[in-house]
Amino acid sequence: MSDLLTPTKVDPLEAEQAAALDRDGYLLLRGAVPEAWRDALRAAFDIGVGTHDQLAVAPRGPGWRHALVDLDPTVQRTCRQPSLLAAAGRMLGGPFFLSQVEGREPLPDGGHQRLHRDGAGLHAVGALVFLDPYGPDNGATRVVPRHLDPGDLGGDGGGEPDEALSLTLAGEAGDILVFDADLLHGATRNRSGARRRSLLLSFKPERDRAAEDACRAVRNVRMDTREVFVP
Repeated sequence: MSDLLTPTKVDPLEAEQAAALDRDGYLLLRGAVPEAWRDALRAAFDIGVGTHDQLAVAPRGPGWRHALVDLDPTVQRTCRQPSLLAAAGRMLGGPFFLSQVEGREPLPDGGHQRLHRDGAGLHAVGALVFLDPYGPDNGATRVVPRHLDPGDLGGDGGGEPDEALSLTLAGEAGDILVFDADLLHGATRNRSGARRRSLLLSFKPERDRAAEDACRAVRNVRMDTREVFVP
C-alpha cells in the first residue's frame, strides 16, 4: 500500500444497495451529486474540451467530445462522493485509488458502441457521472445486468452479446452509474443531438498502482492519484 498519504476510510454501502450491486454488477445512484455542484461541473467540462486525438483512451473517434477535467476541484470532490466510494469499495474489497477521470460526450448522431467489457476479468470499477439529463434519445448507457449475462459472449470477440438482454438507462443530471469493469455495457447513439456530458471515472486496486503510474502520460492523467481508499 502507498505510504504517501494517510489512507481514507470508506463507509460501507447500505444493505439494499449492496444487494442490488452484487446481483446486477452496477448501481445507479440517483441524485448523488449535489445540485449546487452541477453548474460548476458542466463549466469544467466545457472549459476542458479538446480534440479527440488528445486522449489515448477509447473511444477516440469523431463521434465523441472529450474534456480534460481532472484538476478541477469540484470534479475531485465529486469523485469522492461517499456513496460512489462505498460502491467502489464494495466491488474492489480492499485498498483502491482513483486512477483516472475525464469528460466524455456523444456528439449528435454519434457515440454508439457495441456491447463490450472494459476488460474481461479486469478487477476495476468504472463510474459515469451524468451532467445532463440522459436517455435513449441522447446517447445514454445501456447495460446487461450481471444475472442476465450468459458469460460466454465476452463482447471482446468470440461472439456478439445479445442486445435484447440490455437495459438503456435514463435519468437526470447528478445521477452516478457505478459498474464492474467486467460488465457488458455500451453507449447508445445520440439521435436527438441533445447534450449528454458525463465524467468517466476509473478506480483500481492499490496493487495496480505501479502499472497505472507507468502510463500516466499516455492517459493524460495530471491529477494527484496518491490517495488510498480503504473499505
